Amino acid sequence: MNTHVHREAWLHAVADARRESFKQHGFPIPEKIRLARGFPSIRGMAARNRRTGECWSETASADGHHEILISPVIADSMEVSAILAHELIHAAVGVQHGHKGPFRKMALAIGLEGRMTSTTAGEAFKRLAEPILDEVGPYPHAELSGVGDDRKKRLIKCECAGCGYLARVARSWLVASRAPYCPRCQKEMEWELN
Repeated sequence: MNTHVHREAWLHAVADARRESFKQHGFPIPEKIRLARGFPSIRGMAARNRRTGECWSETASADGHHEILISPVIADSMEVSAILAHELIHAAVGVQHGHKGPFRKMALAIGLEGRMTSTTAGEAFKRLAEPILDEVGPYPHAELSGVGDDRKKRLIKCECAGCGYLARVARSWLVASRAPYCPRCQKEMEWELN
């Protein structure tokens, strides 16, 4: 059974359970930290190299908090836990280090594997995370799938049936009003939403 109704409470419970291990490895998790489910600033719905988490430095926050976002396209508890750990490392060692030096040292120490820019949960990480996840319950979130499908084509091709003139128009304009008129024939252009 899930002990947390809200995603943010779940994220904080998982982060709090990791505080001691971070401290033992020499990089304590900062006290002033906010954790939320939300789209990263870039590539949140990209087909390739999708960003699944993001950590903003305390210097970017007006009240000095580290701000961490976990993508809503991920719902698997273990995967979210690994993404959260990755972002917590940024907060703990300082975002200025990127994925090198102390970041790499800490990631390997807690069992994250793979390319440092996109770490995954290794077996050692999973062994340490399982008791935490058993305690807090499953991540209270359902994967947002297909979100990118509706947003994929922002500009829709409109074509004049009379002369073949082509134009691209923002999807929002086509849904909110009518298709544009051809500047040559003055006829309404044809279009299709896929």
